[in-house]
Amino acid sequence: GHRGVDSTGETTYKKTTSSALKGAIQLGITHTVGSLSTKPERDVLMQDFYVVESIFFPSEGSNLTPAHHYNDFRFKTYAPVAFRYFRELFGIRPDDYLYSLCSEPLIELSNSGASGSLFYVSSDDEFIIKTVQHKEAEFLQKLLPGYYMNLNQNPRTLLPKFYGLYCVQAGGKNIRIVVMNNLLPRSVRMHLKYDLKGSTYKRRASPKERDKAFPTFKDLDFMQDLPDGLFLDADMYNALCKTLQRDCLVLQSFKIMDYSLLVAIHSLDQAQRERAAAGAPRDRDRERDPRGRPAAQRALYSTAMESIQGEARRGGTIETDDQ
Repeated sequence: GHRGVDSTGETTYKKTTSSALKGAIQLGITHTVGSLSTKPERDVLMQDFYVVESIFFPSEGSNLTPAHHYNDFRFKTYAPVAFRYFRELFGIRPDDYLYSLCSEPLIELSNSGASGSLFYVSSDDEFIIKTVQHKEAEFLQKLLPGYYMNLNQNPRTLLPKFYGLYCVQAGGKNIRIVVMNNLLPRSVRMHLKYDLKGSTYKRRASPKERDKAFPTFKDLDFMQDLPDGLFLDADMYNALCKTLQRDCLVLQSFKIMDYSLLVAIHSLDQAQRERAAAGAPRDRDRERDPRGRPAAQRALYSTAMESIQGEARRGGTIETDDQ
């Protein structure tokens, strides 16, 4: 893969150190979001999905960019106007996006998974940044018009939320990154985690996976651990099923086959026992971020479930093609 470790022990990706990559990402996003804020908001046009904006960041700085301690690099932003629309649709204000991603150093996640990608999380737990291969980035670009159409019709989607697609050109290499919602915030411990495909063939977690501190189990494990499934109230269950049904139709229309549903379970009883054992206060909501939101609320808004819950509580319906 492209991941490596240099002589000092620091992670590298395509020979660029992780610290240089993090710095380039933050400088690039600060510039692109700032320059976008000067452009008036308007409807997204078809050509907006194919725009690529590029800016050069020499280490000594320029009349457009600040000086920095890294090697020269170029930063590309894909479909900036379209992604601005997506962020707005997801309720993310430009200043919040910048604050989350650029006010504090990004945190590198040690578990890269099988893909060999590099993962970062923003210091407030809101966003995940993932390096992607050229083909993945190309595929996402092709999906954007369809993704836009789906979001307009189905804002309650459980599909990944994409907030930005960028490329750092450094040392003659292209490092493409995507910014997404963080589904599993560190502020809330997930006691069980399942990757579900709806099939049973080879769908049991491997012994190696089971030995991990926080393993991800599969379909057969789910059926064994939770033979009665998960209990949801009727409105929530119906809203969730309709959302999943529609999301699967969207994936089918994109001709995507290899996908799964990530289910993470936080046990309130177990969490209370853990807090009691640790002598911690029972009210975790006292933990707040710099913008005054309780930790539990931050975690809630990282997922799409809160909007489905809201839809169910309001008695709203989620239309699907077979209704």
